[in-house]
Amino acid sequence: MARPRTDDGAAALTPLSYEILLALADAPRHGYGIIKEIEDRSGGGPSTGALYLAVQRMEVEGLLEEAPRRPKPDEDARRRYYRLTVAGRRAAQAETRRLAHLVNVAVEKRLVRGSVLRSVEDGGRG
Repeated sequence: MARPRTDDGAAALTPLSYEILLALADAPRHGYGIIKEIEDRSGGGPSTGALYLAVQRMEVEGLLEEAPRRPKPDEDARRRYYRLTVAGRRAAQAETRRLAHLVNVAVEKRLVRGSVLRSVEDGGRG
């Protein structure tokens, strides 16, 4: 079975790739920071090896890049920080639209109630 496509025709992201892009959407992060962000959001995170294989692939694909930085005196200067590229942000946006469409289909098919979406949209406060 072929990988699903986003609304712009690109192949859908793997769940790990999408999680990494979400982790980098608001700030550059180093590998451990990416893992912690994913763990905090989902209750579990990727192994270090899986993360760095995905990061390497995503760099080659142009979805993220190493962020230039000046380490603070108390930081490890060897630590690499990553940030989204313009293509990475667009890929995350397209994947979000693809997933939202699937959730809308699930609502139409009565697999979940529409109130679940409102709860997600308002941060779980409704």
